[in-house]
Amino acid sequence: MNPIIDQLARPMRDLRISVTDRCNFRCTYCMPKEFFGDDYAFMSKDQLLSLEEITRLAELYASLGIRKIRLTGGEPLLRRGLPELVKMLSSIRGIEDIGCTTNGLLLGQQAQNLYDAGLRRMNVSLDALDPDLFGKINGRGITSSTILRNIELADEIGFQVKVNMVVQKGINEQEILPMADYFKKMGITLCFIEFMDAGNSNDWSLERGVTKQDIFERLGGANVLVPVPPRYPGEVAQRFRYKDGQAEVGFISSVSDAFCSSCTRVRLSSDGKIYNCLFASKGFDLRALLRGGASDEELLAAIRKTWEQREDRYSEERTEYTAKNRKKIGMSYIGG
Repeated sequence: MNPIIDQLARPMRDLRISVTDRCNFRCTYCMPKEFFGDDYAFMSKDQLLSLEEITRLAELYASLGIRKIRLTGGEPLLRRGLPELVKMLSSIRGIEDIGCTTNGLLLGQQAQNLYDAGLRRMNVSLDALDPDLFGKINGRGITSSTILRNIELADEIGFQVKVNMVVQKGINEQEILPMADYFKKMGITLCFIEFMDAGNSNDWSLERGVTKQDIFERLGGANVLVPVPPRYPGEVAQRFRYKDGQAEVGFISSVSDAFCSSCTRVRLSSDGKIYNCLFASKGFDLRALLRGGASDEELLAAIRKTWEQREDRYSEERTEYTAKNRKKIGMSYIGG
């Protein structure tokens, strides 16, 4: 099968599936409380794709070249039946890897069931070790100790765990070195993510970001870290290994060092819309086709067309004006 490519000759390899728009955190850079209060109207059950609908679409995507699936949210562990969905997705021919991104709060309750269902990779978001600071960032007062215990549990069960840290100037940059030291000792990869202008509610500005290069130098730069080759084409994180061991750190730098030219990701929202970019303004409604009785051939034609017409490269074109004035889907709606 010839790979499907978009207008910039990028193949489609990675499918990120948002299984719910709900989240039990109110992180300042994703779902700030002033925009997403306790009375915020999330989607009803009938608006969400069913597990069977998700699996059907994933099978079609796999037939067109998708090899990796990441389950996201909102907070995906809030979705009922998630272990069952993992089992269903694991049986799809061609899918080589399934991961999940979570804030980790419910991981202690669900990690074993998810592992037994076939999930092996878990990305856990944690932005500070300091308990008070982390409680302020997540907007719920949840302390870091709770998440750290669940990370340790997931590691003991056998998950390949990676920790994601969004770094903001004046907020948690002082946590870079403590976080790096903590997870280096655990042998768990820590990935630093530049603060991005995802959505329109997080008051993003260039001045509030900390760049990949700045973080790299704080860690000791080339005296301490050596680059690690990508594991697969289109890998987003730039990885480095500590010279004195096997532990790694990664950097996702969509602001200071955009990687649009190699992006192979397509996103499926929990209500069945396709988005070809994290910073997209609108998507294509697959749910309407699904529930309107479309055949597999009709669905495949729609999926193929949306990718072949794709020319998104927002991060390479970003300006302060577009960041403030372009309407973009929210990160909590589509996942990171």
